[in-house]
Amino acid sequence: MDVLQTVVNYVLNLGAAVFVPFIMLVIGLIVRMKAKDAISAAITLGIAFTGMSLVVSFMLDSISPAAQAFAHRTGINLTAIDGGWTSMASITWAWPLAFLMFPITIGVNALLLLLGWTKTLNVDMWNVWGKIFTAVLVNYISGNIYLAFAVAILQIVIELKIGDIWGKHVENLTGIPGVTVPHHMTILASLLYPINRLLDFFPIFNRKMDAGALKEKIGIFAENHIMGGIIGFLLGLVAGYGFSGSLILAVKAAAAMTLFPMVSKLFMQALSPISDGVSEFMRKHFGDRDIFIGLDWPILAGRNEIWVTAILLVPFELLFALILPGNDVLPFAGIINLSFVVAGLLLTGGNLLRMLVLGIISTPLFLYVATYFTPAITDLAKTTKVVKVADGTALTWSTIENADFRFIFSQAANGNILGIIGAIIWLAIFVWFYKAKSKELKEAEIDTK
Repeated sequence: MDVLQTVVNYVLNLGAAVFVPFIMLVIGLIVRMKAKDAISAAITLGIAFTGMSLVVSFMLDSISPAAQAFAHRTGINLTAIDGGWTSMASITWAWPLAFLMFPITIGVNALLLLLGWTKTLNVDMWNVWGKIFTAVLVNYISGNIYLAFAVAILQIVIELKIGDIWGKHVENLTGIPGVTVPHHMTILASLLYPINRLLDFFPIFNRKMDAGALKEKIGIFAENHIMGGIIGFLLGLVAGYGFSGSLILAVKAAAAMTLFPMVSKLFMQALSPISDGVSEFMRKHFGDRDIFIGLDWPILAGRNEIWVTAILLVPFELLFALILPGNDVLPFAGIINLSFVVAGLLLTGGNLLRMLVLGIISTPLFLYVATYFTPAITDLAKTTKVVKVADGTALTWSTIENADFRFIFSQAANGNILGIIGAIIWLAIFVWFYKAKSKELKEAEIDTK
């Protein structure tokens, strides 16, 4: 056990920008890529992850303080402080059994691949913490460690299955073939799928409204740098930055929105040759079987629909925090809701209007689930002593990833009859979503032949 824990900690300390390219290098050599090509692709992928991390951090560091200043100006005073995902990850890794999730994740993935029950090879080992966090919460609520791991394993399976669905969508959105995003935050799309189907009955939602379509309709105002500048400037004004401060924020937002697609091209440059190598290897040894390589969500960060929607949702998050009865959460570190926008992008294909409506509808879900888990997260923070919680306050995460799944299945594991019924309904919706999206993909493949 000590050896396994040492290995896991060593891998984590490498970081995604080193570990994932190393895995991709190994995959490239296994599928008989030339060594120089595999090494070049792996290093380029590391550069892409590092570059995207820098730009995302720059964007969040610029926008989040303005959003938080906006929150303070509203006069919202709530006791549960939002620590964001970084605080949750710190608590999660302090859990004594955290390291066990690595071999479990790899084992489940390998088994499903061997059985032909998934097309996804998930190499995104950093986000194993998401499965651990689920187990931690379920164990806290139910007191049953075995059910906690059972729910986490179910999440692994669902992530792989939803990774199968997203592969072609990721290619359409990024131009990168053979990769997918089996991130747990995208599971929310299954719950939003019925609502997205209802929007089909309203003609306005059926118009093409991604960033590219807007560029055709409103010209220069939909250009990345102009759109980012306008949104940054307006957010600066409502945050009380004044004219000069708003101009500075406008330039920063414009810079980030311009750099995102530029950095995202590095992912295509790195992953396309590896994808071609894997495809050729699979054709030679396994017929026409497709394999998607599962990666972290930043490969989608070049899509500006993510950032436009996330920023536009800020005032709605604050409004709901203020008016929702029973809410204790003040959105702060997680106020830029990446937990929704990635799922929204994949589900809608980047339709900004649909993403905004679905984001508004789902915001109360995030706040109420965050409120529910506040005692658990606060107690875990105090127990692990990783994150300090001031007296008279509590700790939570306002935009908790995979909120619906974690809440419903923690209730089911606790023996709550409504939770058990909810879990059955949730699984039924997921199966419906999975089958419907699978059918859409097959029909699309037929149309292209």
